[in-house]
Amino acid sequence: MSYEVLARKWRPRQFDDVVGQDHVTRTLKNALAANRVAHAYLFVGPRGIGKTSIARIFAKALNCAKGPTPSPCDKCSSCLEITAGTSLDVIEIDAASNRGIDDVRALRDGVKYMPSGRFKIYIIDEVHGLTGESFNALLKTLEEPPAHVKFFFATTEPHKVPATILSRCQRFELRRISQSNIIAHLGKIAAAEAIEIERGALEAVARASEGGMRDAESALDQLIAFQGKTISEGDVLSVFGLVPRSALLELSGALLRGDVPRAVEIVEDLDRNGKNLQQLLVELLEHFRDLLVTMYMNDGAVDSEVPVESLPALKEQAAAAAPDRVLRITEILTETMDRLQYALSRKTMLETALIRCARAASVVGIDELIDRVRLLQERAGGAAAAPSSPSREDSASQPALQFESAPAPALSGPEPLRVGGGESELEKLRAAWHDVLDRVGRTVTLAKGHLVPAQPVEVGSDRVVVEFPPEFEENLKLVSQPRTHTALQHILGEMLKRKVALELRVGPALAPAGAPAAPEPAPGQARKDDPPPVEKKSSRSRWAKDKSVRNVIDGFGGTILEIKE
Repeated sequence: MSYEVLARKWRPRQFDDVVGQDHVTRTLKNALAANRVAHAYLFVGPRGIGKTSIARIFAKALNCAKGPTPSPCDKCSSCLEITAGTSLDVIEIDAASNRGIDDVRALRDGVKYMPSGRFKIYIIDEVHGLTGESFNALLKTLEEPPAHVKFFFATTEPHKVPATILSRCQRFELRRISQSNIIAHLGKIAAAEAIEIERGALEAVARASEGGMRDAESALDQLIAFQGKTISEGDVLSVFGLVPRSALLELSGALLRGDVPRAVEIVEDLDRNGKNLQQLLVELLEHFRDLLVTMYMNDGAVDSEVPVESLPALKEQAAAAAPDRVLRITEILTETMDRLQYALSRKTMLETALIRCARAASVVGIDELIDRVRLLQERAGGAAAAPSSPSREDSASQPALQFESAPAPALSGPEPLRVGGGESELEKLRAAWHDVLDRVGRTVTLAKGHLVPAQPVEVGSDRVVVEFPPEFEENLKLVSQPRTHTALQHILGEMLKRKVALELRVGPALAPAGAPAAPEPAPGQARKDDPPPVEKKSSRSRWAKDKSVRNVIDGFGGTILEIKE
């Protein structure tokens, strides 16, 4: 007698044998018990999770001699034939190889013939492989089939199935099977087959199968052929090129510390030992996913996908790592995953990605940069002396501004601030101006950068005045565009709790900190140090109208800050 692989030997024969799909099997059992079986079903999900197995069990339940029943007997001729795949009443079709219009016409012609048993059942696997003409030919039969016909479809790509077909089927979404369920099922198989296998080996197989039970059973079969009756975790890592959990913890620790030499050294060692670098990237991404889940879990909560043995080490890393940094590393690894399959040198691309991950702590985000610019502007406008540039620690420790926070120091200028109806409201708005910019930036792309140089100078009962320095007149024009203007006006109204009109204008230039204000000239008399305004303005206007410069400004949302002739 020929050998039967584990995936076939342990294929589910009853609804209760199906692992991890209780939401599907329960519905089908209830439909059978209540005699509410539809004429067409669509089973959707990734490979190896039980789509066609459930369809076969459903077919047995309908055609069983004791049925229709939620528990087929597996003893009558109908059940035995369906299990063996020899039943004339249950026709299994692979749509990938029988996808043409002629195949579907033959199916449609066969529908009218009565079955030898209770129902004639068509199981069409990978139904998305049918052509558009084939779907159209099947449409009328699927809408109004004979009473003795049932259609069971299975697909991994439901988006390729026409909506007209989907609307005529009851759809079931099958899930990837959790690692804990796969480990338990493989342990059951190993015990029945008299195989001694370590818990770590089962976890490694479950991790590599990515939620597919058939893949896990095939891997176990291969391990038995390789090692025999005793299987260790090292055997699994050796056969499938998987990365030891200890190496993942050490590599992730090096990335979180910013230790580039150690990270590259670990990759070199793994590559020298024949580990699959693409699999290394997959497992490293999974590790940082587990790390993020551990960071945000409530005390005492345990995620079923996080290995129990790794939980103490994950909690130790989570306590020492910054969430933003872990998120940035995850983003870099995800980007690399998409590009790695097309890389000429996978090792080089992986090492480059790991160096970027290790340097993630030293990269300053755009929000932090804007905070620094804002802080420099406030210090430059105040009378008190301030350091020329804040350190990263100073910037990171700045508290988020709230509308109810303490009043911010007013900017000094050549003339006093023009405060309208409420000075306290103006001060509060200035203190919360950073929050205003954040909200506008989330509503309109690039608007936050355009508003950075601006300051509110007047808050009245029905209006708010915002001024731009003369050298940022281009920013004013960009903010004056309807979408940005409306968004800023709406946000200001929400913060002031009343409807206000927004006025944007160019204000006077700020005097250097501590410099005395120049005396006002007599009427009709020009200042001695006034530059010829016509030349400066004409030069700025000339460059602003230049086609190449205009394309750069429009493409990046920039402004002309300085012109050097």
